[in-house]
Amino acid sequence: MSTAIVIPEFITVTLGFAVFLIGARMNARIEVLRRFNIPEPVSGGLLASLVVLAIYLALGRVVEFEMASRDFFLVLFFAGIGLNARLSDLIAGGKPLAILLVLTLMTIIAQNFIGAAGAVLFGYPAQAGVLFGSASLIGGHGTAIAWAPDVAEATGLSGATELGVAVATLGLVLAALVGGPVARILITRNDLAPAHPEAGATIGLPDEDIAPPAQIDHLSLMRVFLFLNFAIILGYIGSEFIEAAGLKLPLFVPCLIAGILIANLRSWLRPNAAPVARTPALALVSEFSLGAFLAMSLMALQLWTIAELGLAIAVIMTAQTAFAVVFVLYVLFPLLGRGYRAAVLAAGFGGFALGATPTAIANMTAVTKRYGPSPIAFVVLPLVSAFFVDIANAIVIQMIVNF
Repeated sequence: MSTAIVIPEFITVTLGFAVFLIGARMNARIEVLRRFNIPEPVSGGLLASLVVLAIYLALGRVVEFEMASRDFFLVLFFAGIGLNARLSDLIAGGKPLAILLVLTLMTIIAQNFIGAAGAVLFGYPAQAGVLFGSASLIGGHGTAIAWAPDVAEATGLSGATELGVAVATLGLVLAALVGGPVARILITRNDLAPAHPEAGATIGLPDEDIAPPAQIDHLSLMRVFLFLNFAIILGYIGSEFIEAAGLKLPLFVPCLIAGILIANLRSWLRPNAAPVARTPALALVSEFSLGAFLAMSLMALQLWTIAELGLAIAVIMTAQTAFAVVFVLYVLFPLLGRGYRAAVLAAGFGGFALGATPTAIANMTAVTKRYGPSPIAFVVLPLVSAFFVDIANAIVIQMIVNF
C-alpha cells in the first residue's frame, strides 16, 4: 500500500498560486493553448498533476493536498457572480435557462444510457453504468462518491467508489480541454461576436458598465471584499435553512443567490452609492478566485486511478466525450439561437456535462476574455448546474440503481 505525502493547507494554496502562474506562462508561450481557449489554470494544473503522477510512479508515494481553502475560493467566486447579476439579466436569461434545463435532463439520460451499455460490454453490472455516466460526469466527484455505496449494495460491485472517482477525474480533465475548442469552432464558423465588444479581461461584462481601470485601488478592493463577505455570511445562513428543509445544495448556491439579492437591493436603495457590481475590482477578485480554485483542483488529480481501469474507461469516456461534443454542436447551439451567447454557453455546457460547474465557468471565461463578454451566460449556467442538476440526477440515478 502506498504511503501518502500530505501537503499542509498553506503550502497547498501557495502551490496553487504557483501552478496558476505557470499555466499563464505556458499559455503566453504556447500558441496552440491560446488558439483553443484552454484556461490558464487548466494548463498549469494538468502539468502539476503529471508531476504528482510521476512521484507516484517513481516513489510509490501518493501526494494528498489539504483543500479547505480551495472550497472557500469557489464560494468567493460564486458570490461575485451573484453581485454582478442584474434582475434584467435574470429576466433576459429566462428562455435560455428553460432550454438548458431540458437539455441537461436529456444529457443525464444519454450519459447513463452510454454508461450502462459500456458497463455491460466490459462485464460490469448494468447499474454500474451510472458511475460511467451522469453520477460521475455531470454530477462530479461528490455525486459519484455519494452514490457509489448504493451501486455497490445493489450490484455487489467491489471498488465502486474508486470507479466513480476515476471516471469523474478523467471527466474533469476532458471537460477542461473540450469547451474552448468547441466554442472556437462555433465562433469562427459562424463569424460571431458579442453585442457589446470589450477588450479588457473582465468576466462577461458590457463595456459601458465598467468603471475606469484607475478605480482599482485599496478602497475599491476593500469595498468588494466587504460585500462579498456579506453575501457569503447570508449564504451560510441560507444554507442552514435549506438543510433544515431537507434539501441538499452546495454552499455556493445560497451564496450566489445572496449576492444577487444584495446587488439588486443596493442598486435600488442606494443608486448613487460607490459601485461594487461590474467593476474592475470585482472582476479581478472573481478571476483570481476561480483561477486559484481550478489550479488547486487540477493539480490534486490522482491520474493513476484512471490507468487502473484500462480499456473500459478509455472506450466509454471516448463515447461520452463524442456525445457531449456532438450534442453541443448540433443540438444545444441551434436551440439557443446560434448567436455568440449560445457559443459561450456551448463552451460552458461542454465543461459542465463532462466535469463540474467551475470548469464550465473557466471555459466560458477563457472564451470571453478572447472574444468578448456574455454576461447572461455567467448567470444562466450556474443556476442550471446549481438548482436543477442534483435533483434531476438523483431521480434518474435512483431509478436506474433500483431497476
